[in-house]
Amino acid sequence: MIVGTLVAAAAVLTTPFVSAQNLDAGKSPEKLFADGCATCHRSPRGLAKGRYTLTLSWFLQDHYSAGPDTAKVLAAYLVSVDTPPPGAAAKPGAKPTRSKPRPPKPAESQPKPAQSQ
Repeated sequence: MIVGTLVAAAAVLTTPFVSAQNLDAGKSPEKLFADGCATCHRSPRGLAKGRYTLTLSWFLQDHYSAGPDTAKVLAAYLVSVDTPPPGAAAKPGAKPTRSKPRPPKPAESQPKPAQSQ
């Protein structure tokens, strides 16, 4: 029984450890989005919501991606396709359009009171 235990222990200790594979390694950002995000999000546009790549990468790493490399690639992709919020100025430095001033409202004619003498 001792010999059997020693053989089993030797087999366990000499077996190389198998490290986990990153199945997302080498995939394009578009493929990463299609495989992991498209189930809930129809488009990558607007998902970055103006965040910086670094903070978005941290968020993705904590919640959705398989590792830091995948999170960085996906974050950079989402930031690159991010669109400005609706109503943002199209051209920087462009003057906001102003409506034309309306003419003054015409004065209403009121009857003049009669003068007594």
